[in-house]
Amino acid sequence: MQSLDARVVEQAIEWLGNGRTIWLCTVLSTFGSSPREPGSLMVATSDGHHVGSLSGGCVEEDFLERVAAGEYEQPAVIVRYGDPGNSPESPRIRLPCGGILDVLVERMVATAKTRDHLERIQQALSGQNEIARHIRLTDAVWWLSDAEPTGPRVVQNETEETVTVRIGPVAKLILAGYSTVSEACAQFASSLGYEVVLCDPREEVTNGMSLPPGVEFVPQLPSLYIASPGACTPSTAIIAATHDPRIDDLAMMAAVKTSASYIGVMGSVRTSQARSERLRRTGGLSKEDVERIRMPIGLNLGSKTPSEIALAIVADMVRVRRGRSRVEL
Repeated sequence: MQSLDARVVEQAIEWLGNGRTIWLCTVLSTFGSSPREPGSLMVATSDGHHVGSLSGGCVEEDFLERVAAGEYEQPAVIVRYGDPGNSPESPRIRLPCGGILDVLVERMVATAKTRDHLERIQQALSGQNEIARHIRLTDAVWWLSDAEPTGPRVVQNETEETVTVRIGPVAKLILAGYSTVSEACAQFASSLGYEVVLCDPREEVTNGMSLPPGVEFVPQLPSLYIASPGACTPSTAIIAATHDPRIDDLAMMAAVKTSASYIGVMGSVRTSQARSERLRRTGGLSKEDVERIRMPIGLNLGSKTPSEIALAIVADMVRVRRGRSRVEL
């Protein structure tokens, strides 16, 4: 599944290839609710064409009008929407939610260096590993480095006047086996923008199941899919929630051999202790392998229903992806 950001970069490269100047916009921070998270991209040209979004409407219209009027000719500038500030040139768009949106606007001309830079970003968005894009605001110099798959997507260093944006493949959730909890997890994760894949070879279980639109179903043993080339990246989460050891245990044995950043299996404390011993004794996993598995899975919310259990699981996935410790909650 190609993310919206990947389509933005693809179009940017095409426009640069045609010799056109582009404006690449990156959401840096949001205060209050916002339809686009920090790190999200939009690209535009001076004649009003654009791909991607910043807020879902009013901000884009104002920005395109300003570009057409000849504004934003500097190589890099941070623009704030939702707060007019003290400058008469500041955008005076007030967001419907009452929030504030900071956007990095970069004017990029069609050079081989610029196109190469965006092509490397394109490779990261469709590849296996995360990268960090660094932009120095004083002179609009940018460079790339390796990055971890978790933590904030955007970091601003006001002292050094730099912005760092984490870029990588779309977040993916692999659900090992179908259950009512798995179905609820699929619904939550889909609404959060995850690519969701559910694997289960059991026809007697999957007949008549109901999955949200866009969720891919693979009628295969989850462990085989998890171990297949390209199935997992550091942006992948793997969850087993069937209570069937034939599904759950094999999935965990395959998952710990991948680069997935979140691996977990449902079960009580007692069940998890027994599974841990079983995976080491008969599954051949090392202590380090077992420690990668979150069991019991999810946040301790006192969940009882399938939807509440799924909420606790997906919330924990988001916590890890955002680089938050449990003590911070």
